[in-house]
Amino acid sequence: MDQIFLFGLASRHAAWASARQATIAANIANANTPGYRAADVEAFSAVLDHTHLTPARTAPGHIGPGPGEAARIKVGDAESWDVSASGNSVSLDQQMVKADEVNRAFSLNTSIVRAFHRMVLASVRSS
Repeated sequence: MDQIFLFGLASRHAAWASARQATIAANIANANTPGYRAADVEAFSAVLDHTHLTPARTAPGHIGPGPGEAARIKVGDAESWDVSASGNSVSLDQQMVKADEVNRAFSLNTSIVRAFHRMVLASVRSS
């Protein structure tokens, strides 16, 4: 069986969500550290721009696969809602919103993979 493109994409999305979750956790852990600058990871769409997944070519008319490249997830300074007197730029409200976004990303990723897995199993059983 050829490699399935959706599972590679889901794997990269899960790695991105994991990196973002770790960054948010570090921001929250340093919420009281004077001078700490909140960080965030780049958007997943930007990660995909750096990643060339190679889909299987199943017909001669399909576009050929491009060169493979590992995903590079960049972490940088985040836009903050406020800056405290100590120079700390962590807003706990903003970090909780971001944590919820990551939770929804993990849930969506899991649901898609589960549904696709069921479809693959159904096609294998019927053939």
